[in-house]
Amino acid sequence: MAKCFTIAAFVATALCFSSVLVSADYLDVEGKVYCDTCRVEFQTRISDAIPGAKVKLVCNNRENGTLTYTVEGATDSSGTYRLPVAGDHEEDICEVRLVESPRADCNEPFQSVNSARILLTKNVGVVDKLRYANALGYMKKVAQPECGSILKEMGFLPFEAYN
Repeated sequence: MAKCFTIAAFVATALCFSSVLVSADYLDVEGKVYCDTCRVEFQTRISDAIPGAKVKLVCNNRENGTLTYTVEGATDSSGTYRLPVAGDHEEDICEVRLVESPRADCNEPFQSVNSARILLTKNVGVVDKLRYANALGYMKKVAQPECGSILKEMGFLPFEAYN
């Protein structure tokens, strides 16, 4: 009986260890895409999530710029995307880029930021397999009327366009 238990424990341990080895070569990148309703290129309390926005993860070798990995995805109903990453990209520069907004009223890319750089290696002291990218957004064609008061609440001086 003791031998059966020892063999069973060994098999269970080996199975657990092998599942760690199999899953060790992937990470997931998660982020959000939003509509900047005030045209200020950052989120406010009236920013909207953009369901169905297309994003792309691109990794290039930091030495020679060669494309090493790419994957595309889309946001869910909450404006959140999750992209699978195969392999370790310690020697790469990786970033999530906006591809397309499905909203005709909110599809103008930001002038200042159009991608989110992210480290995709297990050699940075992070145990979790999920990496979070900064939120990315598109601007509405016209700012909402309440933006002046919202920016004032946030401690910004009102811009003339919002007065």
